[in-house]
Amino acid sequence: MEQAERGERILAAAGELLLAWGYRRVTIDEIARRAKVGKGTVYLHWRTKDALLLAVLLRNKARSQRRELERMRADPLEVLPSRMMCGHYRDFLEDPVLRAIYTDDSDILGRLNDIAKKELAGLMAEGERVLCRHLEVLREHGLVRDDTDVTHQRYALMAMATGFFMAEALFFDRAPDAPEVRADILAHTVRSALETPADSGPLADRARAAAAAAAPEIIALYERLDELSAQEMHRQLRQ
Repeated sequence: MEQAERGERILAAAGELLLAWGYRRVTIDEIARRAKVGKGTVYLHWRTKDALLLAVLLRNKARSQRRELERMRADPLEVLPSRMMCGHYRDFLEDPVLRAIYTDDSDILGRLNDIAKKELAGLMAEGERVLCRHLEVLREHGLVRDDTDVTHQRYALMAMATGFFMAEALFFDRAPDAPEVRADILAHTVRSALETPADSGPLADRARAAAAAAAPEIIALYERLDELSAQEMHRQLRQ
């Protein structure tokens, strides 16, 4: 079995057990048993249980980032905050690990969330810087309002997304049934708060042209963030 394939099997097993049992109950012994490898083999890849489970979180976040990049490359309008957040929301709904991360699910993550905030502080700070520059580029191209501080816009965007993510657990019995409807509500909320009007006709054509002009720099920002995520994954490895 090749090393990379073996590492993926261990990550997959760790992710399944984290969701099923929660951080506190997961052991390296059980991860090894589910991955059908020896306990020592797990430690050949990751120094500690914490490093392995952090790698699970990083892997799932990185997958979402790569899907975001794919969407931006396929359609420049995906760089708009409303479209980007809609994509994040769909990824969130489809991935139970992301749901645990974004809703700070203590039953699943336990103290792993606190460990992640400490170990991944640099990466998280870079993600915020990238988002801020993303908004600045959109402002330069007339796609996002410029009547308030860009850091306030970043905060508003993060708060709106967090609110919709948390609502999945808090208001599940009062939300529209279809995920597509909830995604549309999120997109409309972000669009109304941050973006300049571009609904139809010439305005929509200008918005598409502006998005196409802004997209290369924004895509490069997220490509760099993806590289940093991969470096952090490697840092968690024993070798």
